[in-house]
Amino acid sequence: MMTNFDIAHLRLHNQGLSELRFEDPVDIVSELDAVEAQDYAGAKWALGQRIPNATDASIDQLFNQGKILRTHVMRPTWHFVAPADIRWMLELTAPRVHAVNAFMYRQLELEKAIIKKSYAVLEKALQGNQHLTRAELASIFDKAGIAAEGIRMGYFMMSAELDGVICSGPRKGKQFTYTLLEERVPQVKMLKRDEALAELTRRYFATRGPATLQDFTWWSGLTMVDAKKGIEMVQSQFVSEEINSHTYWYVESELPEREKGPTAYLLPNYDEYFIGFKDRSAIGEVAERAGIKGDDPALIAHIILVDGQIVGGWRRTLKKNAVLIELNLITSLKKAENRSVAEAANRYGKFLGMQVDVAEVD
Repeated sequence: MMTNFDIAHLRLHNQGLSELRFEDPVDIVSELDAVEAQDYAGAKWALGQRIPNATDASIDQLFNQGKILRTHVMRPTWHFVAPADIRWMLELTAPRVHAVNAFMYRQLELEKAIIKKSYAVLEKALQGNQHLTRAELASIFDKAGIAAEGIRMGYFMMSAELDGVICSGPRKGKQFTYTLLEERVPQVKMLKRDEALAELTRRYFATRGPATLQDFTWWSGLTMVDAKKGIEMVQSQFVSEEINSHTYWYVESELPEREKGPTAYLLPNYDEYFIGFKDRSAIGEVAERAGIKGDDPALIAHIILVDGQIVGGWRRTLKKNAVLIELNLITSLKKAENRSVAEAANRYGKFLGMQVDVAEVD
């Protein structure tokens, strides 16, 4: 039977961390279904360490060109999505996100009529491949007689993203913009609902496995009924194993050989290696011994992995010519493990094109 260390090791492989299988950031976004991008800088690094020679600037360029999109899909948060996938993913998962948002729609008095009016305002303001910031659009809403301050504006925009009216446009400096989805993304053949459900499920277990039904339901935002149906449609492509009273699904293959020495990663907040699972115990054995539980907020912050296990957290501070990386370890590391963490920090510096200074927090 697989151990937690086996599960963690296989996930590192399947997610393209321990073996760099992709050359193009767009390919890895598509293969992973979507990549959580609530923190844009962190999401870029999530892609960067899965692709040889990727840089922060190169991913910015792809984003500004519209080859990688950032929109609300699956859960009430932003994800990177490939243009070829955005429409069928929205059609499959947006109804569930709207259902989750229903309480806030009522609290903010976002009735169907006012939402429909907001879509008309967006379509008029953005037509002709225009791209505007949220603040610019809020001003246009105000002139159209739509109150859209603060969080209310956020839910107007999320609803429009979920309904495929708008998606991300190129950035203006450091500001995000919105543009019309129909103008930003070429039309591609749509998947029927069952085809979309099967494709979402297949990609999830191919890249997150070993994983459980509960993991997939949490990550996708789908109902348990749909998640079970998805597994039934693709189960012939996977094997299952009972581990600790839970059924795990994964691609049948030999476990990749482990590295001879320790391997470390500095993962960004919301990296798919851990945000893609409801149960994170397989990567939290060291953390558990340190008294940190799987639902601890620390486990969605920037984390340090050694051989697939969480051994601490990290934060970055950008200076003029360097990036300061501060390590907050929850366990003592051996000399070889410390060396591997330093190598991971240097990879991040190379990604940013900056010198790296590393300090350990007492």
